[in-house]
Amino acid sequence: MPESIKEERLRWVLPITRKEIKLSDAAKVCPHGKRTLERWVASYKKRGEKGLEPRSTRPKSSPKDTPIRLKEYILELRKDTRKSAIKLHWQLEKSGVRIHERTIGKFLKAERLTRKYRIKRVKYKYIKATLKPGELIEIDVKYVPQHLSKMQYFQYTAIDCASRWRHLEIYDQQTNDHSIRFLGEVIKRFPYRVLAIKTDNHATFTNRYTGYLRSTDPLNAKPHALDVECERLGIAHYLIDPGKPAQNGKVERSHRSDQEIFYDQLTPVTLGQLKLSLRLWNMYYNDLEHCGLLGKTPNEMLQLTNH
Repeated sequence: MPESIKEERLRWVLPITRKEIKLSDAAKVCPHGKRTLERWVASYKKRGEKGLEPRSTRPKSSPKDTPIRLKEYILELRKDTRKSAIKLHWQLEKSGVRIHERTIGKFLKAERLTRKYRIKRVKYKYIKATLKPGELIEIDVKYVPQHLSKMQYFQYTAIDCASRWRHLEIYDQQTNDHSIRFLGEVIKRFPYRVLAIKTDNHATFTNRYTGYLRSTDPLNAKPHALDVECERLGIAHYLIDPGKPAQNGKVERSHRSDQEIFYDQLTPVTLGQLKLSLRLWNMYYNDLEHCGLLGKTPNEMLQLTNH
């Protein structure tokens, strides 16, 4: 008796190929049928005994497989917007297309559109207090990488910690006056009352680490102009610890998006064109889904809070 499927098939195929019996006569007594014998004989003549080894009956394509048009559309969105898998999932879900973020991640990984190097970071569990819009706004300054007409410009950035709403301005200098002017622009444009701001320890925001040492009376140093303005407006001014930019993490993360998505793609322009392009980019940012907001946009968070 044959001990395998291959031996069973050889038992019927070999007499036929050796012309000891006709295929039609063998089919009369073979329990597998004439068409099966013809297929076995053809496979044996083409590939030998390997052709009689059983092959997997698993279908080559799954009926639940993602359509190729949807895959191509996802890849085009990734190249155009450089969004992550979860953000692409949220964007497609808003347009009525339901596809899991892990499936999108597989497509991006197969096309090598993910980051090549990832740093494994230690995850800390923090108790995060729920903030309302305007309770805390982070402010920082970023150097504009492009030198326009051999001049250095500065991007002032303010981001609300609760809604991730942002406002950007370009100035030709980094001074106390521009810091105060920028704070006034933020207050005018933000739809909620600003209760507190948080900055780093740069001389344009505080004189705690510079002005105090230069003062003739360090214990009663002259207050910084921004602190005076904040006190006049009833706004608390918090400072991060020296050398700890992660404490201003939201504005620092938004600066990385500015660099990778905006400035790296920007061609040399004039100052007026730069300000217009930056304004359009910030409008796009405020309508962009955020992981920290669970798929909501900053403008949507402001509307939800308002209701």
